[in-house]
Amino acid sequence: MPLRLRGKKKAKSKETAGLVEGEPTGAGGGSLSASQAPARRLVFHAQLAHGSATGRVEGFSSIQELYAQIAGAFEISPSEILYCTLNTPKIDMERLLGGQLGLEDFIFAHVKGIKKEVNVYKSEDSLGLTITDNGVGYAFIKRIKDGGVIDSVKTICVGDHIESINGENIVGWRHYDVAKKLKELKKEELFTMKLIEPKKAFEIEPRSKAGKSSGEKIGCGRATLRLRSKGPATVEEMPSETKAKAIEKIDDVLELYMGIRDIDLATTMFEAGKDKVNPDEFAVALDETLGDFAFPDEFVFDVWGVIGDAKRRGL
Repeated sequence: MPLRLRGKKKAKSKETAGLVEGEPTGAGGGSLSASQAPARRLVFHAQLAHGSATGRVEGFSSIQELYAQIAGAFEISPSEILYCTLNTPKIDMERLLGGQLGLEDFIFAHVKGIKKEVNVYKSEDSLGLTITDNGVGYAFIKRIKDGGVIDSVKTICVGDHIESINGENIVGWRHYDVAKKLKELKKEELFTMKLIEPKKAFEIEPRSKAGKSSGEKIGCGRATLRLRSKGPATVEEMPSETKAKAIEKIDDVLELYMGIRDIDLATTMFEAGKDKVNPDEFAVALDETLGDFAFPDEFVFDVWGVIGDAKRRGL
Protein backbone atom coordinates (compact mmCIF):
# COMPACT_ATOMS: atom_id res chain seq x y z
CA MET A 1 0.00 0.00 0.00
CA PRO A 2 1.55 3.32 -0.99
CA LEU A 3 2.44 5.93 1.60
CA ARG A 4 -0.30 8.53 1.68
CA LEU A 5 0.47 10.84 4.56
CA ARG A 6 3.73 12.35 3.44
CA GLY A 7 3.06 16.01 3.92
CA LYS A 8 4.60 18.86 2.03
CA LYS A 9 8.25 19.13 2.88
CA LYS A 10 9.18 22.02 5.06
CA ALA A 11 11.81 24.42 3.81
CA LYS A 12 14.86 23.89 5.92
CA SER A 13 17.50 26.54 6.31
CA LYS A 14 21.09 25.57 5.75
CA GLU A 15 23.54 25.77 8.60
CA THR A 16 25.06 29.22 8.26
CA ALA A 17 26.86 29.70 11.55
CA GLY A 18 30.55 30.35 10.97
CA LEU A 19 33.37 28.83 12.89
CA VAL A 20 34.45 30.85 15.90
CA GLU A 21 38.02 31.19 16.99
CA GLY A 22 38.34 30.08 20.59
CA GLU A 23 40.68 29.72 23.50
CA PRO A 24 41.57 26.20 24.70
CA THR A 25 38.73 26.46 27.21
CA GLY A 26 35.37 28.12 26.70
CA ALA A 27 35.45 28.48 22.91
CA GLY A 28 31.70 28.20 22.78
CA GLY A 29 31.65 31.99 22.71
CA GLY A 30 28.81 32.17 25.21
CA SER A 31 26.31 30.84 22.69
CA LEU A 32 24.95 28.42 25.25
CA SER A 33 23.66 29.43 28.67
CA ALA A 34 24.78 27.58 31.76
CA SER A 35 21.37 25.93 31.98
CA GLN A 36 21.67 24.65 28.41
CA ALA A 37 25.14 23.17 28.75
CA PRO A 38 25.73 19.54 29.74
CA ALA A 39 25.28 19.17 33.48
CA ARG A 40 28.75 17.81 34.13
CA ARG A 41 32.01 19.46 33.15
CA LEU A 42 33.40 17.34 30.34
CA VAL A 43 37.04 17.68 29.35
CA PHE A 44 38.54 15.84 26.37
CA HIS A 45 42.14 15.54 25.19
CA ALA A 46 43.23 16.11 21.60
CA GLN A 47 46.31 16.06 19.40
CA LEU A 48 47.00 16.97 15.78
CA ALA A 49 47.17 13.65 13.93
CA HIS A 50 50.52 14.43 12.27
CA GLY A 51 52.11 15.18 15.65
CA SER A 52 51.71 17.71 18.43
CA ALA A 53 51.53 18.19 22.15
CA THR A 54 48.26 17.27 23.87
CA GLY A 55 45.57 19.93 24.20
CA ARG A 56 42.40 20.12 26.27
CA VAL A 57 38.98 20.89 24.79
CA GLU A 58 35.72 21.40 26.66
CA GLY A 59 32.44 23.30 26.67
CA PHE A 60 31.40 22.48 23.07
CA SER A 61 27.99 21.31 21.85
CA SER A 62 28.54 20.93 18.11
CA ILE A 63 31.18 19.95 15.59
CA GLN A 64 31.71 23.64 14.75
CA GLU A 65 32.42 24.48 18.39
CA LEU A 66 34.68 21.45 18.80
CA TYR A 67 36.75 22.48 15.76
CA ALA A 68 37.00 26.00 17.17
CA GLN A 69 38.19 24.57 20.49
CA ILE A 70 40.84 22.43 18.79
CA ALA A 71 41.93 25.36 16.61
CA GLY A 72 42.32 27.55 19.69
CA ALA A 73 44.28 24.88 21.55
CA PHE A 74 46.81 24.52 18.71
CA GLU A 75 46.75 28.10 17.39
CA ILE A 76 45.50 27.22 13.92
CA SER A 77 42.44 28.27 11.93
CA PRO A 78 39.34 26.05 12.27
CA SER A 79 39.23 25.94 8.47
CA GLU A 80 42.50 23.96 8.51
CA ILE A 81 40.78 20.97 10.15
CA LEU A 82 39.51 18.39 7.66
CA TYR A 83 38.07 15.87 10.13
CA CYS A 84 38.83 14.07 13.38
CA THR A 85 39.38 10.43 14.26
CA LEU A 86 38.91 8.85 17.66
CA ASN A 87 41.62 6.95 19.54
CA THR A 88 43.96 6.72 16.56
CA PRO A 89 45.97 9.27 14.54
CA LYS A 90 45.67 7.08 11.44
CA ILE A 91 43.37 7.93 8.55
CA ASP A 92 40.90 5.28 9.66
CA MET A 93 37.45 5.88 8.24
CA GLU A 94 35.91 3.51 10.77
CA ARG A 95 37.11 5.81 13.55
CA LEU A 96 35.70 9.09 12.23
CA LEU A 97 34.19 11.47 14.75
CA GLY A 98 30.53 11.94 13.89
CA GLY A 99 27.69 13.07 16.09
CA GLN A 100 28.72 11.07 19.15
CA LEU A 101 31.83 11.19 21.26
CA GLY A 102 32.63 8.64 23.97
CA LEU A 103 33.44 10.29 27.27
CA GLU A 104 36.82 8.55 27.33
CA ASP A 105 37.67 9.06 23.66
CA PHE A 106 40.92 10.76 22.62
CA ILE A 107 40.54 13.11 19.64
CA PHE A 108 43.02 13.35 16.75
CA ALA A 109 42.52 16.26 14.34
CA HIS A 110 43.62 15.80 10.72
CA VAL A 111 44.58 19.11 9.09
CA LYS A 112 45.18 20.22 5.50
CA GLY A 113 48.34 19.00 3.86
CA ILE A 114 49.44 18.71 0.23
CA LYS A 115 47.17 20.04 -2.54
CA LYS A 116 46.92 18.06 -5.76
CA GLU A 117 45.03 18.13 -9.04
CA VAL A 118 44.12 14.91 -10.82
CA ASN A 119 42.47 14.06 -14.13
CA VAL A 120 40.18 11.03 -14.17
CA TYR A 121 38.73 9.23 -17.17
CA LYS A 122 35.21 8.08 -16.31
CA SER A 123 35.20 4.74 -18.07
CA GLU A 124 32.26 3.38 -16.03
CA ASP A 125 29.02 4.83 -14.68
CA SER A 126 30.18 4.15 -11.13
CA LEU A 127 33.47 5.62 -9.98
CA GLY A 128 33.78 3.17 -7.12
CA LEU A 129 34.08 5.54 -4.18
CA THR A 130 32.06 6.60 -1.15
CA ILE A 131 31.88 10.25 -0.09
CA THR A 132 31.24 11.61 3.40
CA ASP A 133 31.69 15.03 5.00
CA ASN A 134 32.81 16.54 8.29
CA GLY A 135 29.56 18.38 8.99
CA VAL A 136 31.06 21.82 8.46
CA GLY A 137 31.56 21.99 4.72
CA TYR A 138 34.38 19.61 3.78
CA ALA A 139 33.52 16.50 1.75
CA PHE A 140 36.14 13.79 1.54
CA ILE A 141 36.69 10.25 0.29
CA LYS A 142 35.66 7.59 2.80
CA ARG A 143 36.11 4.42 0.73
CA ILE A 144 37.60 3.40 -2.59
CA LYS A 145 36.32 0.19 -4.17
CA ASP A 146 38.97 -2.28 -5.30
CA GLY A 147 39.14 -2.42 -9.08
CA GLY A 148 36.99 0.67 -9.56
CA VAL A 149 37.73 3.72 -11.68
CA ILE A 150 39.15 5.74 -8.79
CA ASP A 151 41.21 2.78 -7.56
CA SER A 152 43.20 2.98 -10.81
CA VAL A 153 44.27 6.56 -10.02
CA LYS A 154 46.86 5.96 -7.33
CA THR A 155 47.27 9.63 -6.44
CA ILE A 156 43.70 9.65 -5.06
CA CYS A 157 43.55 8.33 -1.51
CA VAL A 158 41.05 7.61 1.21
CA GLY A 159 40.82 10.70 3.42
CA ASP A 160 41.44 13.21 0.61
CA HIS A 161 39.22 16.31 0.78
CA ILE A 162 37.54 17.14 -2.54
CA GLU A 163 37.89 20.88 -3.04
CA SER A 164 36.57 21.27 -6.59
CA ILE A 165 35.22 19.25 -9.53
CA ASN A 166 35.88 20.53 -13.06
CA GLY A 167 36.77 23.93 -11.63
CA GLU A 168 33.59 24.24 -9.52
CA ASN A 169 34.34 24.87 -5.86
CA ILE A 170 32.32 22.44 -3.72
CA VAL A 171 33.41 23.60 -0.27
CA GLY A 172 30.24 23.84 1.80
CA TRP A 173 28.45 21.02 -0.04
CA ARG A 174 27.05 18.00 1.80
CA HIS A 175 28.44 14.60 0.85
CA TYR A 176 25.28 13.49 -0.97
CA ASP A 177 25.44 16.57 -3.23
CA VAL A 178 29.07 15.81 -4.09
CA ALA A 179 28.20 12.17 -4.79
CA LYS A 180 25.36 13.31 -7.07
CA LYS A 181 27.69 15.70 -8.93
CA LEU A 182 30.19 12.90 -9.59
CA LYS A 183 27.46 10.49 -10.64
CA GLU A 184 26.08 12.98 -13.17
CA LEU A 185 29.44 13.43 -14.93
CA LYS A 186 29.38 12.07 -18.47
CA LYS A 187 30.75 8.62 -19.11
CA GLU A 188 33.82 8.22 -21.32
CA GLU A 189 35.03 11.75 -20.62
CA LEU A 190 37.83 13.22 -18.53
CA PHE A 191 37.07 15.26 -15.45
CA THR A 192 39.33 17.10 -13.01
CA MET A 193 39.34 17.13 -9.24
CA LYS A 194 41.33 19.34 -6.90
CA LEU A 195 42.09 17.46 -3.70
CA ILE A 196 43.75 18.20 -0.37
CA GLU A 197 45.23 15.30 1.51
CA PRO A 198 45.58 15.38 5.30
CA LYS A 199 48.98 16.31 6.65
CA LYS A 200 51.03 13.24 7.55
CA ALA A 201 53.92 12.66 9.91
CA PHE A 202 56.96 10.64 8.96
CA GLU A 203 56.38 8.42 11.96
CA ILE A 204 53.15 8.41 13.93
CA GLU A 205 52.96 4.87 15.29
CA PRO A 206 54.74 5.46 18.64
CA ARG A 207 52.72 8.63 19.31
CA SER A 208 49.42 6.78 18.93
CA LYS A 209 50.05 5.42 22.41
CA ALA A 210 49.27 8.87 23.78
CA GLY A 211 45.63 8.03 23.22
CA LYS A 212 44.04 4.62 23.30
CA SER A 213 45.25 1.73 21.23
CA SER A 214 43.92 1.78 17.68
CA GLY A 215 42.62 -1.72 18.31
CA GLU A 216 40.25 -0.57 21.04
CA LYS A 217 36.58 -0.01 20.45
CA ILE A 218 35.37 3.56 20.00
CA GLY A 219 33.33 4.90 22.86
CA CYS A 220 34.24 2.08 25.19
CA GLY A 221 33.08 4.27 28.08
CA ARG A 222 29.57 3.78 29.44
CA ALA A 223 28.23 7.06 28.04
CA THR A 224 28.67 9.35 25.05
CA LEU A 225 28.41 13.05 24.35
CA ARG A 226 25.82 13.58 21.61
CA LEU A 227 26.72 16.61 19.46
CA ARG A 228 23.93 18.47 17.69
CA SER A 229 23.83 21.07 14.92
CA LYS A 230 21.21 22.98 16.95
CA GLY A 231 20.67 23.01 20.69
CA PRO A 232 22.86 21.78 23.51
CA ALA A 233 24.88 18.59 23.53
CA THR A 234 23.56 15.83 25.77
CA VAL A 235 25.20 12.98 27.64
CA GLU A 236 23.56 9.68 26.70
CA GLU A 237 24.06 6.07 27.63
CA MET A 238 25.74 3.85 25.07
CA PRO A 239 23.08 2.32 22.77
CA SER A 240 21.92 -1.22 23.45
CA GLU A 241 23.26 -3.99 21.25
CA THR A 242 19.84 -4.26 19.55
CA LYS A 243 19.75 -0.53 18.78
CA ALA A 244 23.37 -0.50 17.58
CA LYS A 245 22.73 -3.39 15.18
CA ALA A 246 19.56 -1.71 13.88
CA ILE A 247 21.48 1.50 13.15
CA GLU A 248 24.14 -0.50 11.30
CA LYS A 249 21.41 -2.13 9.18
CA ILE A 250 19.89 1.27 8.38
CA ASP A 251 23.37 2.39 7.33
CA ASP A 252 23.47 -0.60 4.96
CA VAL A 253 20.07 0.40 3.50
CA LEU A 254 21.39 3.95 3.00
CA GLU A 255 24.28 2.61 0.96
CA LEU A 256 21.99 0.34 -1.07
CA TYR A 257 19.49 3.06 -2.03
CA MET A 258 21.41 6.33 -1.74
CA GLY A 259 25.00 5.26 -2.40
CA ILE A 260 26.21 6.71 0.91
CA ARG A 261 27.07 5.47 4.37
CA ASP A 262 26.45 7.84 7.26
CA ILE A 263 26.08 6.40 10.75
CA ASP A 264 24.87 9.72 12.16
CA LEU A 265 22.14 9.95 9.52
CA ALA A 266 21.19 6.33 10.26
CA THR A 267 20.99 7.17 13.98
CA THR A 268 18.75 10.17 13.26
CA MET A 269 16.42 7.95 11.22
CA PHE A 270 16.25 5.38 13.99
CA GLU A 271 15.42 8.05 16.57
CA ALA A 272 12.74 9.50 14.27
CA GLY A 273 11.02 6.14 13.93
CA LYS A 274 11.40 4.37 17.27
CA ASP A 275 8.17 5.81 18.73
CA LYS A 276 6.09 5.72 15.53
CA VAL A 277 3.35 3.12 15.04
CA ASN A 278 3.22 2.79 11.24
CA PRO A 279 5.29 3.63 8.14
CA ASP A 280 3.13 6.64 7.27
CA GLU A 281 3.92 8.32 10.60
CA PHE A 282 7.57 7.43 10.07
CA ALA A 283 7.56 8.96 6.57
CA VAL A 284 6.12 12.21 7.90
CA ALA A 285 8.73 12.27 10.66
CA LEU A 286 11.50 11.80 8.09
CA ASP A 287 10.19 14.68 5.99
CA GLU A 288 10.06 16.94 9.06
CA THR A 289 13.51 15.94 10.28
CA LEU A 290 15.38 15.39 7.00
CA GLY A 291 13.48 17.46 4.48
CA ASP A 292 16.58 18.04 2.35
CA PHE A 293 16.46 14.40 1.23
CA ALA A 294 14.04 12.82 -1.23
CA PHE A 295 13.70 9.28 0.08
CA PRO A 296 11.83 6.79 -2.17
CA ASP A 297 8.92 4.94 -0.57
CA GLU A 298 10.73 1.60 -0.93
CA PHE A 299 13.61 2.99 1.12
CA VAL A 300 11.22 4.21 3.84
CA PHE A 301 9.54 0.79 4.07
CA ASP A 302 12.89 -1.01 4.33
CA VAL A 303 14.12 1.29 7.10
CA TRP A 304 10.78 0.98 8.89
CA GLY A 305 11.16 -2.80 8.74
CA VAL A 306 14.55 -2.58 10.44
CA ILE A 307 13.15 -0.34 13.19
CA GLY A 308 10.15 -2.64 13.65
CA ASP A 309 12.40 -5.67 14.09
CA ALA A 310 14.43 -3.82 16.71
CA LYS A 311 11.28 -2.78 18.60
CA ARG A 312 10.03 -6.38 18.68
CA ARG A 313 13.36 -7.49 20.15
CA GLY A 314 13.13 -4.82 22.83
CA LEU A 315 15.29 -1.68 22.88
